[in-house]
Amino acid sequence: MLACHFGRNFQVTVAGGSYQEGLTSIIHGNPPGMSITEQEIYGDLLLRKPGVDELSSPRKEPDLPVIYSGINVEDTVPDAGNKNHTNGTPLVILIPNLDRHFKHIKEYQDTNRTPRPGHASYATFQKYGPDDDAIGAGFFSGRYTSTIVAAGCIAKKILKKCGIDVFAYIKELASVHCPDVTHEKVKKSSDQYKKFRRDYDPFYQQIYNDGRINMDMRFLEKMKVLAKVEQQINQIQQKAPKINPDEIKDQYGIHHILNCPDIDAADEMTNACNKISAQGDSAGGLVEVIVTGAPPGLGEPVFAKLDAELGRMLGIGAVKAVEVGAGIAVKDMTGSQSNDQMKAENGKVKFQSNNAGGVTGGISTGQSIIARITIKPTPTIAIPQKTIDKYTLENKTLEAITRRDATIVARIWPVAENYTAIAILDLLMTHFGYQTLKNKIKQ
Repeated sequence: MLACHFGRNFQVTVAGGSYQEGLTSIIHGNPPGMSITEQEIYGDLLLRKPGVDELSSPRKEPDLPVIYSGINVEDTVPDAGNKNHTNGTPLVILIPNLDRHFKHIKEYQDTNRTPRPGHASYATFQKYGPDDDAIGAGFFSGRYTSTIVAAGCIAKKILKKCGIDVFAYIKELASVHCPDVTHEKVKKSSDQYKKFRRDYDPFYQQIYNDGRINMDMRFLEKMKVLAKVEQQINQIQQKAPKINPDEIKDQYGIHHILNCPDIDAADEMTNACNKISAQGDSAGGLVEVIVTGAPPGLGEPVFAKLDAELGRMLGIGAVKAVEVGAGIAVKDMTGSQSNDQMKAENGKVKFQSNNAGGVTGGISTGQSIIARITIKPTPTIAIPQKTIDKYTLENKTLEAITRRDATIVARIWPVAENYTAIAILDLLMTHFGYQTLKNKIKQ
């Protein structure tokens, strides 16, 4: 497998699989001197993990990360205050698989001869042969996206220091649309949703807030705790606070399941998705990502244009289309409708629209950067489907018995958010270098 790497300056290499020992994210190019904790990383990972609501797979992977290398384990000199700071070497984050019991492996073994329609299982068997990591779909499971989220958490923290925010939300699910809302409302709603999820996540509270794992512990000490957690997953989850939708709405101003800034639309989305799931089927949707505070000039034509880099989100499993700005709607516009006209006001340029999504010529204009990803329905469904035996080529019928999501839209938005952060930071580092050289030459 030769393409598990992203970036030129801020580089990310990922490895692992759904039912292997775990997954790994290796991050190159992160600057020294940044404080980082496993609790911070988990704060993003818990947003995409399964088993947290009625729309997600019942798999109970806690996705507890372990920083293996890339930070100072102690102050470099007495009282330096740089313990747990990045030191400029590659940051390695491990995400062990803790909920991979044999009964679930057996379910995959019993169905792996018959590839799931819509899933990668037929194509990967053709490419890798009988040694294809087919248990739980291996590297083609949605679990691998945890590596992107872990790396993107680091990228977002660096971008925040540069005045850049990246946030995402569910724009559409099961053909129910979220009405247009301001970026400010989306940001506030998204921040509150993340806070709610942290406050109500039993692992966040019992593992990190209670200090069972902390940054003073050595790697093997942390693994000893995780070995116990593996046996206690059900007990820990049973201690999760009971969710009262009305209380969540009153306290946080958000929907208790979906990261959608319009609560009424989120209710409609949930109901529509549950109706589809009750029939054994699954639903798809749309996620929008917004970047604010990015300077003009990001993007390196011809082959590293900003919109082209965002288009690489097609590499996220189940994403079938990426739009920037007005996207495919431009086909129904005239030039005068599509063009974002400008005017000067108090010495600054202001745009009268943003159909370009903050990108022209592959370079950021200084406006908010807007991208949307189209996500297909979960291919694993509980409806009989026609397939074949991949060894004998006999025609077969498959009805999934493995754990499945009613939709993966509700778990992909944090992946899109963090993937975008990785791409933006990579281009920002190039941009800073280019501008520094340009200014040096002028001196």
